[in-house]
Amino acid sequence: MAPRLCSISAAARRVLGNPGPRAGDVAAAAATRFYSKDNEGSWFRSLFVHKVDPRKDAHSTLLSKKETSNLYKIQFHNVKPECLDAYNSLTEAVLPKLHLDEDYPCSLVGNWNTWYGEQDQAVHLWRFSGGYPALMDCMNKLKNNKEYLEFRKERSCMLLSRRNQLLLEFSFWNEPQPRAGPNIYELRTYKLKPGTMIEWGNNWARAIKYRQENQEAVGGFFSQIGELYVVHHLWAYKDLQSREETRNAAWRKRGWDENVYYTVPLVRHMESRIMIPLKISPLQ
Repeated sequence: MAPRLCSISAAARRVLGNPGPRAGDVAAAAATRFYSKDNEGSWFRSLFVHKVDPRKDAHSTLLSKKETSNLYKIQFHNVKPECLDAYNSLTEAVLPKLHLDEDYPCSLVGNWNTWYGEQDQAVHLWRFSGGYPALMDCMNKLKNNKEYLEFRKERSCMLLSRRNQLLLEFSFWNEPQPRAGPNIYELRTYKLKPGTMIEWGNNWARAIKYRQENQEAVGGFFSQIGELYVVHHLWAYKDLQSREETRNAAWRKRGWDENVYYTVPLVRHMESRIMIPLKISPLQ
């Protein structure tokens, strides 16, 4: 039996009028409107988004200070909990000798124990005046320093693990200078997406002015050897309450929120340490 074909009467056609648009036409029109709206929004946002110009130089050349050739080394020592006091005493007896000896082109910037964050941890920040040649000169001399070799041997019995990084300082940050105390220090560490260091620097070069009123900005660094695309910001506060008030005040300044908005998408991971200076630390 032949299938019955459905048909619409002439009256029904008059009631319905002309056939409406096909489903494909509706979808195409919707897509066009969405595309146009999205394009319009993108164009509007592009007026305010900071553009990073293409560069041919390494970000270390573009972002570091030209007037100095300082290289920094940061050390993280995870100490056996029962050995922390002995570790601090040993460190305070030996490291100042290197700091004061003019034959060694290195100086202590700061020495701390972590208070909040990774526990039973010591953090040391060194400056090598003269860059990589100064670092190698210092390392070669330490190989023949019997007291230092004994220090390392004794220290190794107190450690669970250790790691370090070589850093350069951002050109727009303060150079770390000795401070009178008492202060607490916050080391904020940001692990960035590869390829975003220049964009990070562009935004923070404008934003650092919002964090200078209380002289809380100590230093800003980025890694060269060790884990890469890592940024360290070092801040000083009188106490935790001062830290909270200072950080809240930044949000009331026009422009600070913009910096946060543009830099947060660049970050893969971030960490904060609150640190207490050791007795020998130039940053107290």
